[in-house]
Amino acid sequence: MNNSKNKNNHANTAYSTFAVLFYINRQKIKKNGMCPLMGRISINAEIAQFSAGIDIDPSLWDAKAYRMKGKSRHTAEANRYIEQLTEKISRYYKEILDRQGYITAELVKNAVCGIGRRKENLLELFREHNEEYAKQVGVTRSGETLRNYISVYKQTERFLHVHYGMEDIALQQLEPSFIEKFDSFLRIEQGFTAHTVSGYTIILRKMVRRAISQGILHKNPFASYIPEQPPRKRRHMTQEELEKFMNVPVASKRLCHSQDMFIFATFTGLSYADMCNLSEENIHKGRNGSLWIRINRQKTGIRCDIPLLDIPLRIMEKYEPERKGGKLFNMITLSCMAINLNKVAKLCGIQKRITYHQSRHNFATLITLSKGVPLETVSQMMGHKCFRTTQIYAKLTRQKVNEDMKKLSERIGRTYKLPVQRDNKNE
Repeated sequence: MNNSKNKNNHANTAYSTFAVLFYINRQKIKKNGMCPLMGRISINAEIAQFSAGIDIDPSLWDAKAYRMKGKSRHTAEANRYIEQLTEKISRYYKEILDRQGYITAELVKNAVCGIGRRKENLLELFREHNEEYAKQVGVTRSGETLRNYISVYKQTERFLHVHYGMEDIALQQLEPSFIEKFDSFLRIEQGFTAHTVSGYTIILRKMVRRAISQGILHKNPFASYIPEQPPRKRRHMTQEELEKFMNVPVASKRLCHSQDMFIFATFTGLSYADMCNLSEENIHKGRNGSLWIRINRQKTGIRCDIPLLDIPLRIMEKYEPERKGGKLFNMITLSCMAINLNKVAKLCGIQKRITYHQSRHNFATLITLSKGVPLETVSQMMGHKCFRTTQIYAKLTRQKVNEDMKKLSERIGRTYKLPVQRDNKNE
């Protein structure tokens, strides 16, 4: 029995009496003759009872010592479990008293049973986040993003095991050196690129912000950490490559379907996930009779309004007889799509690797920005959360730069003139 007196800073109570004992519930004998073990927490005459989660042979129970008698393996394991549970209860008692300045038996019981208890360890909090996120996949969240969260969780778990010899770490123990070591672990030991390391540390820092929002942490231990972020090149086709890809004749129906889906995405900016979700309900008619796509992006949940140009309209019409369940297109898997696209690229002499997501880059660069569509409009159509993301495309569009400079040259040519050259003669 744990029986102690502790000073309590609470204004109404100078001391708190604390005791833990165990007993078996003989009213609930099971078919195998065992009885459930119960626990009782007493604080200042208040009592809270709970199930200890194990069964005990009543003939071997020592009611005075709160332990089992004998030397069997079952007895040893049960007594060890009771000791560990007693220590756990005492630890929660101290933590709650230190944190809140007051204590009740119910608070300690809830902590022991996990009722309303905050996740105060990093991986524990991480798991809670991922479980919540998983419930929203397919509704407002992306399965691809969930896979990223799971990957970062596994790398964090591996990092803790290798460098700290721990299964988890208390959030209160996190220091700036933790994320710096994690950065090096990913970069050097795991061989990840700077972009991957940046993405992983962003997710880790998100878990810390979650802990702050829940009141577990009061300041960000990673506030001083700045990840290396080399400039990222957006991989889009050139105008010539896109024209070749669109015009190459394809005999295979399978390859032709992938070619058409890529072209449709090039002229709408839709991601693979949004193409899979695209249904007849997403097609709306404007005031002037034009057709639009109205869809909430699966990745960000942001609404996009995209006018349908002639080419995507013709592709929609082509595949209308094949529609099933209201979906506009019967999409194949992303991996199969990638294989097919590269076969089409090979047919038209494109040497570099083609990915389906390049169609979205094409929309931003070749179809919109390089044709003078304002950044704000492109950002809205693409459903970008951050305007800076759209600006990256503008920086990388050489054609747009050339066209802008031509326009500037024309304006300057009409505004400024060099003075007429005169022959300088010695007078």
